[in-house]
Amino acid sequence: MESNMESHEGERTGVATNIIDAIVAILVIIMGGTIIYGSRKLGSEWTSDGPGAGYFPFYIGLILCISGVGVLYQALAGKVKNTEVFVDRESFKRVLSVLLPAAVYVGAIQVIGIYVASALYIALFMIILGKYSWLKSVIIALAVNTVFFMMFEVWFKVPLHKGAYDMLSFLGY
Repeated sequence: MESNMESHEGERTGVATNIIDAIVAILVIIMGGTIIYGSRKLGSEWTSDGPGAGYFPFYIGLILCISGVGVLYQALAGKVKNTEVFVDRESFKRVLSVLLPAAVYVGAIQVIGIYVASALYIALFMIILGKYSWLKSVIIALAVNTVFFMMFEVWFKVPLHKGAYDMLSFLGY
């Protein structure tokens, strides 16, 4: 009786892998269709002086659509369906603990710029997920971003996005 209870406690619950496969296949088909549509607008035919601007993207989109249909068929109507749980709740929480801050970071780049957003991202990531002290985290975040600022802005003379508020305008770059 006790071993039966243990086996139920260890079972993973969540969405089956074949359902996730089908969702990803649909997204790939949509992406391929978007590429085909855009390449047709560019001109995907062979012209008198060679391929049009959309010639190669058209075939890339076509390959994506065909591949997506193949994966969708295997996921939903194939002989062997992978009905194992794709991800359990605990693993999904760990993924989201990295994915959500990364999404906020990408949005913050638009507002406060890549250097300030990166410094905040590194410091907060180290403090919250890495459990490092705030002092060590801030020092490392500032050091890393100072090196990147020097490398891109000063040495390579490649300006990176400063954001809508340009919080580093006092540096003259």
